[in-house]
Formats: sequence, C-alpha cells, structure tokens
Amino acid sequence: MERIPIRSINTAQKEIKPSGKFNIRKISTLLSGKDMTQKLHRHDFFFFLALEKGSGEHIIDFTPYQVENHSMFFLRPGQVHQLTLKKGSTGFLIEFDKSFYSPTEKSAAYVLRKVSSRNQCKLEAKRSGKLFSILESTFQEFSEQQERFTEVIRANLDILFIELVRHSQNANAISDGKNSYVQERLEDFFELLRMHISVTKQVAEYAKMLHLSTYQLNAITKTTVGKTCSELINEYIILESRRHLLATSNQVNAIALQLGYEDVSYFIRFFKNHTGCSPETYRQNFR
Repeated sequence: MERIPIRSINTAQKEIKPSGKFNIRKISTLLSGKDMTQKLHRHDFFFFLALEKGSGEHIIDFTPYQVENHSMFFLRPGQVHQLTLKKGSTGFLIEFDKSFYSPTEKSAAYVLRKVSSRNQCKLEAKRSGKLFSILESTFQEFSEQQERFTEVIRANLDILFIELVRHSQNANAISDGKNSYVQERLEDFFELLRMHISVTKQVAEYAKMLHLSTYQLNAITKTTVGKTCSELINEYIILESRRHLLATSNQVNAIALQLGYEDVSYFIRFFKNHTGCSPETYRQNFR
C-alpha cells in the first residue's frame, strides 16, 4: 500500500547527536537562484519557515496561503503540505524534532503549543527585525558549533516563539494558568487523535486516555474551539481521508481500511455526508 511521503530531517552535514535532530538553512542557499516546488508530503518533525522576502504559495492541509514578505509558517509533525517558493526569496528554514526541543517547563511548552497551532503568522515589517536577528544568531550557532551551542539554540527558540506569540491577539494567555491547562488538554487530545484515529473513534475512549470524563473533555473542546469532541473526531477523519486521497494513489477501499473502516460503503457515505461528494469524486476534482 502506498504511503503519504514522509520526510525526515537531513542532518548528515552537521550531526548533533545525542541532542536530537535540528537543522537550519538559509532560503537563498536552498533555492540557489531557482524556483522551488515541493509535491504534497508530510514530516515527522516541526517545520518552521521564516521569510523576510518571499513570493509563492504554501498549501497546508489543503488550505492555501500566499507567500509574502515578513511571513512565517509553522507545521507540526503529521501535517501535509506542498510549497512553491520563487527565486529571490530570503529567510530561514528551521527543522527540529521533539527529542531536540520539547520544553518540560509548563509555560515554555504552552508557548510552543500556541505558536504551532497557527500555520501562518504575518509580521509587521518594523517588528520583524528582532525575529530575524534571533534566526541569524541561531544560524551562526549551528554553523560554528562552539561549546554548548545546542543550549544556546534552544534558548534562542524559547525567545523566538515568545516573540511570535506576542504577535498574536491573545498574547496575554501565556500567563493564564487556567487557559494553559485547557489548551494543554486540547493539544493532548489532538495528539491522541493523530496516534489512534484508525483504532478508535469514540469520545469516551479519548476521555479515558486523558483521565477525564466525557463531559469534561466536551467542555474543553467547546471552550477552546467551539466544537464537540465528536465534531473534532469527524473533522480529523475527513482531514486524514483527504490527505490519503490527494497524496497517494491508493484505492478508496484501501484508504478506508487504513482508517479503520472495514465497511467501505459506510466510509463512503460518511465522507460524502461531510464533504458533499464521494471520495473518488473528491480526488478527481481536487488532485
């Protein structure tokens, strides 16, 4: 069965084991004076694209974004995307996995969850200078790899992500302990969906994994995103279905089985009820 292409971090040139995987590259070097077009794929790491100058298109989980000057894009592991960058674009691309950067301190972990929950962030030109100076410093640390450089890079990431959150409207939420707890439980729920959606689709099962009642879990999802757990589960099933339909050539019955549906006709009805068309029609219209 064909799988959605999954890319890993290439750290062959500068290994930093056992500190996890991390890479930072300049966009100008990556493009080498040419346009770059990447086909639909997913990563097993965090992907952070910061453009000081740029043009093109970035489609993340089937939502199109224009690549513009002073824009940043953040992808979590598992999201699918395709990227077109035009020559002349400048900035940085950062890739890291959880073994390299996964803050244990609650406020820092919350900042990472918050900043990575938005796929695109448009920056004010006058405020972007500080962010790009942090990125330049991080690039130098990674290039020179002096003593304890990984600690400096992690500290730079802490500052970078705090600065990005400050650009959001709800920046005060960083210090809100109650909001932090609710957001953390929501992110845990989304992570469980990513890991277990092909096995279980029941709200009660996810609540049990989170040591919550179904009432508590529904209260969390309604408070944060205004939807019930069932709605979020259904949305994730449809999203994963779309990923497989557009990123692979697998037959619909194979995709249904991969998502845990032994009754293919039920899966087709489910998909059509939520999208208005059959899986095969969706593939033909949007591929």
